[in-house]
Amino acid sequence: MNLLKLGIPKGSLEANTVELFRRAGWKISYSERSYFPSVDDEEIACYLIRAQEMARYVEDGTLDLGLTGKDWILETNADVTVVQDLVYSKASRRQARWVLAVREDSQIKNLEDLEGKRISTELVNFTTRYFQERGIEVDVEFSWGATEAKVVEGLVDAVVEVTETGSTLRANKLRILHDLMKTNTQLIANNDAWNDAWKRRKIEQVSLLLRGSFMAMGKVGLKMNVLKENLGRAILLLPSITAPTVSELFKDDWCAVDTIVDKDSVRELIPLLREVGAEGIIEYPLNKVL
Repeated sequence: MNLLKLGIPKGSLEANTVELFRRAGWKISYSERSYFPSVDDEEIACYLIRAQEMARYVEDGTLDLGLTGKDWILETNADVTVVQDLVYSKASRRQARWVLAVREDSQIKNLEDLEGKRISTELVNFTTRYFQERGIEVDVEFSWGATEAKVVEGLVDAVVEVTETGSTLRANKLRILHDLMKTNTQLIANNDAWNDAWKRRKIEQVSLLLRGSFMAMGKVGLKMNVLKENLGRAILLLPSITAPTVSELFKDDWCAVDTIVDKDSVRELIPLLREVGAEGIIEYPLNKVL
């Protein structure tokens, strides 16, 4: 039987990834001690792999497909096929940034000032290449954790760390000196698997439904009834992917309107719709938008 080997990132992206697959139509379940989740699809086998290692396991064919950060693909310099970009994290859909930070009182003002200095980071290979490409000689060492504290305590001159808002760095009295790259989750495939006819069809199925699941995050559907004489004013209030769906009701003077909106806009939008005569407003959740 044909089988697609899928890597699920263990760690901060784990719960969001499992939820994303659930919304896409796959139920993934596992115990805390298991590294081999079950999935309700006999054509897929799941493995829990740390995001930092995912790309090399996909590259060497241990896995056919996996989700990991763009940062870890660049760190391992893996030769894989990027099937799809997904911008999501443990807390939000913002892209994370890898930044170079120094102490607030540091005399280092630019990258060139780091010549001969020591930098601590988890992203050793990428950081080393980044400075080599700019002709700046630095000593890059691997950090096992608590990276920010090392520059605060004076153990290193700078750190390269991942952040979304920079608030943790500022709380530790660090100053962001330079952005090295933006990163987000990517769905990646082994090159041989991508060129295999059956596996490619299965990968494209997974990719399509994940995209629909991802696009539905943060959105809801709205249904309502509107008098025809008020329809124009209601439509002006309603954002939509293309245009709201409007259909006539049994009563000739009423229309049914259906659309998709950002979840965060609903609390302001519904009172405005009521003001222009919308009635029977229903908000409903979405699993996929394609």
